[in-house]
Order: sequence, then structure tokens, then C-alpha cells
Amino acid sequence: MSKILNGKVAIVTGAGQGVGAAIAKGLAADGASVVVNDVGVTLQGEVENASAADDVAKEIRDAGGEAVGNSDSVSEWDAAQRIVQTVIDTYGRVDLIVNNAGILRDAIFHKMQPDQFEAVLNVHLHGAFNVSRAAAPHFKEQQSGSYVHMTSTAGLIGNFGQANYMAAKMGIVGLSRSIAMDMQRVNVRSNCIAPFAWSRMVSSIPTETEADKIRVAKLKRMTPEKIAPLVAFLGSDAAEKISGQIFSVRNNEIYLFSQPRPVRTLHRGDGWTADALAEILPDAFGTWMTPLERSADVITWDPV
Repeated sequence: MSKILNGKVAIVTGAGQGVGAAIAKGLAADGASVVVNDVGVTLQGEVENASAADDVAKEIRDAGGEAVGNSDSVSEWDAAQRIVQTVIDTYGRVDLIVNNAGILRDAIFHKMQPDQFEAVLNVHLHGAFNVSRAAAPHFKEQQSGSYVHMTSTAGLIGNFGQANYMAAKMGIVGLSRSIAMDMQRVNVRSNCIAPFAWSRMVSSIPTETEADKIRVAKLKRMTPEKIAPLVAFLGSDAAEKISGQIFSVRNNEIYLFSQPRPVRTLHRGDGWTADALAEILPDAFGTWMTPLERSADVITWDPV
């Protein structure tokens, strides 16, 4: 039976468990051969299960799919080259990169340390660049390929105590858009997904208030397996005209996010002074300004 990813080869980073594992298994079920990448550490970077990638790859093979494991770190340039070389050596090509690897170092901004900020950017943003860049020459040579990067509504909208995570996830949006524009001429696409799913990446959400408890209860109803179909579609030939976009998956809902565009203008023929702006700008722009909201404040309805 023909499947949407028959003949395609994918790399999924951070695929030892949670969303990444669900994506890897879903892509394999849709016909792709998969390199499952994971260093096997906790969200805090401590070794937890060094065989995580191999374990998921074995699950895929036991289910009749095609997969191999890889435990190189996306945060290191040379290691990212090895990840891509693994797929070339094993399957002879690569068609889809899923940048899913991530860690957390949550802290309120005025207490966040430089190493906490750098560690998160190294895995999320530098990792996405490293793996994407390692695959780019292969995509260019074969004149095809697709990138799917995991962003987050924490970055797109906001969250408390996650300046590092928010900066990384918004950086990924810019990276994806740039890849889409630079590689469009060689038929390479790049898109983002902001996934809603209960996994270890969101299991650290505090539940001190009743509102947070309700939020977590909703998240627990959204399984990681719901993310895989959109990833498979974006990696398939059926999505050949879709690039530079930001999507979200929330249980059975799929969203297309807007991207920054001008929403209001002020003009003064003889130019502006600070005093003139103080007099006019607050009222002229006031209701158009984006409030300081969290993701949960904006997406308030129950998941379908």
C-alpha cells in the first residue's frame, strides 16, 4: 500500500521519547526511513538513558518500519555533521529534517544565569542551525528537501520564567524563514510547528494555582502522537508549495499562525520629536499594541 512518505528518509532530533519519539514512529508508519537522534539526557542535561535513540529505532523496526539510532549532540557542529552522515551512509539520501531536540533551564529573568541562557540556545537554536546546515548541501544537490522545526507558543506569544526558551524558539522562527527564502530556488522548504502535547518538555509547568492545574489537565489530554501527521504532510511532496509558515497542533486542531506585519502607522510631515510622540503615540497606538499575555491567556478554549 502506498504511503505519503514512501521512499523518503528523515532525521528526527530529540526523538528518544515524548514528541520526538512520536514523530519518528509516525513518520515510519507513513513510509519513511528514520534516523532517530537523541543523546539520552534529562531536560537538565544529565545522562538518563544513553540507549534512548536505539530503543526507539528498535520499536520502529519491530513494528515493520525502517530506522537506526544516533546519539550525537545537535549542539556541536562536528556531531551534527555525523548525524547527517549517518543517514547518508545508511540510506544514501535525506529528505526531511525534523529539529525537535530541546532542553529547559527555566528561571525568572533577573535570576537567570548566562550558562542557563546559553545552554538552551545551544540545543534549540544552534542545534537547529547545525543539523539544518549539515543537511543543506545534500538537499541542494538533490534539488529537494524539507525542514520542520519545533517552535513554541511560549516564544510566539509568551510565558513566565523562560527568557532563554522564548528567545531560542523565536530565533528558530527567523532561522526557518531564512532557510525557506534562501533555499527556495533549489526546491527546499522550511516550516515551523508549535506543538501542544503532554511531554517532559511541559511536565515542569508549575501547578501552584488553580488556573495552572486546569491548564495542565488540558495538556495531559493532548498526546504527542497528534503532532506526527502534520510533520509527515509537511515532509511529503503534497506540501511542495508550503514554506516559511508557522503551524500549531493542539489535539485535533491545526492552526496557521500570523507573522509580524505593520498594523498601524503615524505620519508627521515635519518629523517627530520625543514630546510630540509622547502626546500622540500612546493613544494612537494604544489599542493596537500587543498585550503581555501568556499562551494560555490567548488560546483559552478547550482542545477539540
